Amino acid sequence: MPEIKPAADDRMDDGVRAYIDAIGPEHRPLFDRVHRLVLEEHPEATVVLSYKMPTYKVGHRGLHVAVWKHGLSLYGWEQGRDAGFAERHPEITGDKGTIRLGAKAAAAIPDEELRAFLRATLEG
Repeated sequence: MPEIKPAADDRMDDGVRAYIDAIGPEHRPLFDRVHRLVLEEHPEATVVLSYKMPTYKVGHRGLHVAVWKHGLSLYGWEQGRDAGFAERHPEITGDKGTIRLGAKAAAAIPDEELRAFLRATLEG
C-alpha cells in the first residue's frame, strides 16, 4: 500500500501534516490505511487538528484519529452510528465510544468493514 503524501493534500492544514509526518513507522501503515479509506468513502471530508489529533469532518460530523502506543484510537463517533462495528468487535471498543485499533486487530478486519464503519460514522 502506498504511503499517503499529506503535503499534496489541500484538505488538511499544516498542523495535521506535521502530526502525520511525525507518526512512527510502526503505526504509519495503519494510519495511512484509515486515512485512505476515510477519503475514499468521503472525498468531501476535510481534515483539521482538533484536540491535538487529526479529525475528519463531513458536515457537522467528525471522527478523531489519534496514534498511541497500541496503534490508533478512533473517537467521536455516535453510539448506534457504526454499522454494527462495536457489536462485532467488543474487544477493541471502549465504553466511552473509543475504538482502540491495533495492527493485529486491524489485520483481521477487511477494508469493506472499516468502510462501512466510516460511512455510518460520517454520513449526515
